[in-house]
Amino acid sequence: MGNRFRGGIGPKAMPPLHRYLGNPVLSFLGRRLFHAPIGDFHCSIRAFSKEAYERLGLRATGMEFASEMVVKSSLLGQKITEVPTTLKKDGRSRPPHLKTWRDGWRHLRFLLMYSPRWLFLFPGLTLMLAGLGLVAWLLPAERPLGHVNLGVDTLAYAAAAVLLGFQLVFFGVAAKVFAITEGLLPEDESFDRWFRYITLETGLLVGVLLVLAGIGIAVSSVVSWSHAGYGPLPPVQMMRRTLPAMLCLMLGTEICFASFFLSLLGLKRR
Repeated sequence: MGNRFRGGIGPKAMPPLHRYLGNPVLSFLGRRLFHAPIGDFHCSIRAFSKEAYERLGLRATGMEFASEMVVKSSLLGQKITEVPTTLKKDGRSRPPHLKTWRDGWRHLRFLLMYSPRWLFLFPGLTLMLAGLGLVAWLLPAERPLGHVNLGVDTLAYAAAAVLLGFQLVFFGVAAKVFAITEGLLPEDESFDRWFRYITLETGLLVGVLLVLAGIGIAVSSVVSWSHAGYGPLPPVQMMRRTLPAMLCLMLGTEICFASFFLSLLGLKRR
């Protein structure tokens, strides 16, 4: 591949927005997300063997194929070398076909969609772990933080963070399974290893246990209510039971159905 930044860019050969923002940012993301050793992701001067090209199985129908070629080459472990090239102002009388914001967004969208780990998985895990930590910290009692006390209101947001985080993690795993099944991404050995242990049955077992835990907490709340003659109870005290019960019931149900959905996505077919 050519690298115009190493070879030299002539005056007015590349718009400033492309030279100082679009190309550097997209090239940085490509290196960061896919470990591609490329400093100029969008240089169109490329040479490749027929065998290497056929292994890529390119699917993009627009100009994103330029990014897809580099991304899949990196994921497949193909050798990539950059050669310094020079760029001079072209002599075309017509305006360039490239649309800065539209085509920049298409490339950015492609890079994000081809990296479900960074788009879904890591943000989801961060939300889940932060939410679970807050739930464990706030469940016994209110906690002081500076000049404020964090109570059941914060506990409710923490439970919501756990649920939202799980949704993102599920989207990430589902996107990865779909992309591999459809040939958009190559096989991932580490990903396959996880699925030898995380099966449909494992997911159902975890989901059912969480649902039973939620039902148990809910039943204990009703029993406490009956001891009070089904009269009014301290709302803060009851929320410390209601929120964990709700979290277990919803998370367990989602895990059960998510396990079935992932099994459906991963079905081998002819």
